Formats: sequence, C-alpha cells, structure tokens
Amino acid sequence: MAEVTDAAAYGLAALGGSIRALRKRQGLSVGALSQRADVSFGALSQLERGKGNPSFITLNKLAEALGMPLTQLMHGAHRRDDMVVRAGERQQLPPMGDAGDQPLRELLTPGMHASLQVIRTVLPRNFSNEGKAFRHLGMECVIVEAGLLSVTHGDRQVELGPGDAMTYECSTPHWWANAYDGETVVLGAVTPLEV
Repeated sequence: MAEVTDAAAYGLAALGGSIRALRKRQGLSVGALSQRADVSFGALSQLERGKGNPSFITLNKLAEALGMPLTQLMHGAHRRDDMVVRAGERQQLPPMGDAGDQPLRELLTPGMHASLQVIRTVLPRNFSNEGKAFRHLGMECVIVEAGLLSVTHGDRQVELGPGDAMTYECSTPHWWANAYDGETVVLGAVTPLEV
C-alpha cells in the first residue's frame, strides 16, 4: 500500500471537514446525505473523519448531492492563505431553499471548518426558504447591507432594514425571506459548533 504523505492526509482531512460542514449547513444527517448521494453511510462517515480513499465517482456524487460542482467542493480542500480571501476567490455555498431563484452565498472567511464563518448573501426578489428552515448548533448574527430582510426565528418574526442587526441561537428553526422589491444583501457571522 502506498504511503500517505502529510500533504495528502491534510487534503483528505480538509475535504472531509468541508463535506461535514456543508452537510450540517444544509441540515442533513450523515444518513440523509448518504441516501441523497447514493454513497454508503460507512464511506461518507469515514471521509468526514479524513479517512479512506474516496473514488472520483464518490466525490462527484457527494458534490451533486450538496448542490455544487466537484471542482468547487475540491477547491475548499486545498491549502490556501489562511488569512486573506480575495474577492474573486470566495467559496460559494450551496442553495438554501427550494427550486427557483437562489441566493448568491459567499464565504468571506478562509474555510468552512473555521470556528467563525462570515457569509455574504444576496437574496433575489421574492426569495424565501420557509420550506427549508435551518436548524444547527451555534450562534448567528446578521446585518442587512441593503434591502429588507424578514427573519423568522421559532415563533418570532422580525423585519430588518439597512444597518439593522439580529443575533440568535441557531438550534431554533429559523428562515429568511426577502421583504424588498429588489435584491437584499445580508452579512452573517456564524459560530458553528461541532457535535
């Protein structure tokens, strides 16, 4: 068996961490992503722990199930500057709602496995992810740059305008709707917690 180099082990661990973080952001269990991607539970679990030797076909199935091109999934696994994210190098995040116009979601921090993630989201007109509410561990703070954002957090609904901010526990189901007749731009800071 070929020896695994430190660089290869780092790459596999980073890839596994990215897949785990993306899965959790979409509110999927290992079993749910395994079924969606048609990849065995054991293979996915092993990959998320930075183990194994996933095939190209397995990685492609996982990328499709997470709603992104394989190149984008792999890009997050490569070593990059751990302090600077250039405007043209932002990692795009998977869709947050059902079919139709999807928001542009870009990670402004260097990686999905960091203890702090800052995300810039551009919500198209009439967007809502009410049918796909988020629920995960951690805290989130959002601030509206432009437009109007309606945030539903549990039983509470709040409308935020430019400059308004809201901070909430992510373990309570929450969802967003664009309450503006154009695009709404939101900056969000998330402290995801591992389980």
